[in-house]
Amino acid sequence: MSPFRPCILVPTYDNPGTIRQVVLAVRALLPHVVVVDDASGEANRLEVEKLGAEGLAQITRRTSNGGKGAAVKTGFQFALAQGFTHALQVDADGQHALEDIATFLALGAQQPEAVILGQPIFDETAPTHRKILRQVTIFWTRREVGDDRVGDPLCGFRLYPLAPSIATHTIGCRMDFDPEIVVRLAWMGLPFVHVPTKVRYFSSAEGGVSHWRAFEDNWLIAKMHTRLMWRRSMHLIFRRPLLPA
Repeated sequence: MSPFRPCILVPTYDNPGTIRQVVLAVRALLPHVVVVDDASGEANRLEVEKLGAEGLAQITRRTSNGGKGAAVKTGFQFALAQGFTHALQVDADGQHALEDIATFLALGAQQPEAVILGQPIFDETAPTHRKILRQVTIFWTRREVGDDRVGDPLCGFRLYPLAPSIATHTIGCRMDFDPEIVVRLAWMGLPFVHVPTKVRYFSSAEGGVSHWRAFEDNWLIAKMHTRLMWRRSMHLIFRRPLLPA
């Protein structure tokens, strides 16, 4: 077995109402927390700086906003440089069932070579359009991978082995990142383990912040699926390698 030294990775962009409670909650299960501030506004920037000053998290800040995927990729490099081998990605808006972190970490310790994916269980707060997009992405992901080993490609609650995740050279930087990297990890032959986990969407009154952009993000995801299906087709027809990009 390879070494297993995990951290919690929290990408954040303007989540001043929830970032502190998320960090405090995850620290109860793992004290190693990395927060990546994706060039947030002043309120979130100050809150993140306080977390760092209080020793509650290791902080890195991007100089320009690149999107969730860009923040996660920055976090991968930062976490690897700190000596971590795995990163458990947790969204900063509080929608994930953080009590399941213990399950993710136990499975990661048992199978450090695996990608541990959240398999979401939605309640009535889940927007209908997001559930429809999820089914479309699942459909195309299975064709890009060639089988159904990836359960849910969009859930942002997942445990990554850092070295192979960085080696995928994933192109997507926004909402297209989550599905693209799992396809590339599947192309690398990594095993997948799935953890059923409850997901709740919070309203703005509850501190929830959505950065979903209906047109732009759907377009990015459509381009990502086109790009991956093209590579898959070239592999099947001409035996061209799936990786590197």
